[in-house]
Amino acid sequence: MANINTVTFKQVRAFVAVVRSRSFAEAAAQIHLSQPALSIAIKNLEEAVGGQLLTRTTRTFALTPEGESFYPTAQHLLNQWENALQDLNNRFALRTGHITIASMPSFASNLLPAALKQFKTQHPEVKVALHDVIAEEVVTLVRTGQAEIGVSFDPGEHDDLLFTPLFNDHFMAVLPKGHPLAVNDKIELTQLMPYDLITLQAPSQVRQLISDMMAREDLAFNPALETHHLVTIGRMVANDLGVSIVPALCEQQMSEVGAVCRPLGGAVLSRHVGIITRRRYPLSAAAQAMETVLIDSYLQKTS
Repeated sequence: MANINTVTFKQVRAFVAVVRSRSFAEAAAQIHLSQPALSIAIKNLEEAVGGQLLTRTTRTFALTPEGESFYPTAQHLLNQWENALQDLNNRFALRTGHITIASMPSFASNLLPAALKQFKTQHPEVKVALHDVIAEEVVTLVRTGQAEIGVSFDPGEHDDLLFTPLFNDHFMAVLPKGHPLAVNDKIELTQLMPYDLITLQAPSQVRQLISDMMAREDLAFNPALETHHLVTIGRMVANDLGVSIVPALCEQQMSEVGAVCRPLGGAVLSRHVGIITRRRYPLSAAAQAMETVLIDSYLQKTS
């Protein structure tokens, strides 16, 4: 009784090899089988499909009509299988592949480019897609599988997430050039109170951290200007629209747009920055390699 569910890759490969080479001996050598094993593989294939595919004589063979009909399909299946295996091998060897990263903008625009450069130098054929989004959205993209790796502040304890710390980032005051406070080595929060405060719009973990810090110091949190982008904050400050407080990893970005950064004194605000991944979901080879680059680049970094 025919049972097509028992057909194996080995049997299809044996059939295609015989038809291609027109010789059982050559086919056996090509696919590294003995001639008896080759004959058994084709016999088992014919039993599984319910009839002869080849007619044999002592010196030659011919395809039956059914064999003639099946041969192009068998070739196609074999090619697809081999291509799939090659693609899989390429992905594990990082000769191809794709990785999606989510990162909060302060890291994406300041520190991540150096890590991406190192990764692309090592694995130039792996494609990288980057979502630079607020910290809360980083968590969402990782949690829903839209990004394999996230880089953000520590999201806290979650049953479905893993957090690998990279470094501890302190927050800094941002001032216009020539501001009276710019001559200080450190700036106290109370010294910023007379000036208009520029912050990120809600929802933003950076904004919430600043609000919580000021609440602990019994200081009013009343932003005069709000925006969605840290670079916009820098430009607003540089144009003397107010002052701000940002993560220290933004210092270069703030300087590039014409603002000045100074450390905060007194109540120091800091937060771990690290890698967020999904618990119980293994990373692809490409994502594992990217994670290794990030750890090697920033695990010892201090702000």
